[in-house]
Amino acid sequence: MLVILFAGSIFFPGLFLLLKRCLKRIPGLRWSEGDAVIVSARLVSSIQALMASTAGYVIATSCNDIIEDQHWLTSSYILFAVPYFVYDIYAMYMCYWYKLRVKGHEADCGAKPLGTALSSYLRREFLMVLHHVVMVTICFPVSVFWRQGKGDYFQGVMFLAELSTPCVCLGKILIQYKQQHTLLHKVNGGLMLVTFFICRVLLFPYLYYAYSRYASIPFYMVPFSVPWQCNLGASLLMAPQVYWFCLICRGAFRLFAGTSRSRPPAPAQLSKGDPDGKAVQPPPANGYRAQKTEEETNAH
Repeated sequence: MLVILFAGSIFFPGLFLLLKRCLKRIPGLRWSEGDAVIVSARLVSSIQALMASTAGYVIATSCNDIIEDQHWLTSSYILFAVPYFVYDIYAMYMCYWYKLRVKGHEADCGAKPLGTALSSYLRREFLMVLHHVVMVTICFPVSVFWRQGKGDYFQGVMFLAELSTPCVCLGKILIQYKQQHTLLHKVNGGLMLVTFFICRVLLFPYLYYAYSRYASIPFYMVPFSVPWQCNLGASLLMAPQVYWFCLICRGAFRLFAGTSRSRPPAPAQLSKGDPDGKAVQPPPANGYRAQKTEEETNAH
């Protein structure tokens, strides 16, 4: 157990540092420290998501009895992935730190780095940080010890929730670098909407449906047939997913509605009422600002 935990503790931070170094040194890229940190963090999240989804598929397809069958990969990957959630809290903070500097808020991240920037980060990303803390402090011991080796199928299906993460990460990168007008952003937004709904929102109703078939009881009777801890855990895990999905839907509506109404941007003109004669910049082509959309797509 300790060996697997140690391996995860080395793998995810080490992968982050390796990707950051490569992005800063590869000829033709040579990105700045901030750009390399932000993109590396998204790449690590995507790689972890693909690993978790692959493990989940192997586990789910290997269990014929959804309650009694066991697969060695279940507990092993849980142990391996736990350090990721601890690392990711730090990685998200580093991304937030460099975003502040890019936006010109050096006062927030320079004068009081641990006071202003950290407290601002915790306020902004409170739900995501809380989600990660719960995964480590509650979901980890429940999945490894409380289950007592039962329900590996359900754990494997829950790993498949990570399938939506690569789309979320790519969307964040495109928004960060103001690529909302591209076809890639629109296609990725559609995929993110579909995968997030299927893999995260429909996930828990499906688990209840699978148990109803296994126990040969009506779907609506499942909440009354399983331990109350299962209902509580499912409710607490599903609630933020529904909230994030609503934010994604709002962002997608602004993106596609704004695109349908947008016209080719006019060249910058001198404002008649501006005594300094500064150029007036056209509004974003997609009809909404990247900053607001970025907040709405913070689901990981």
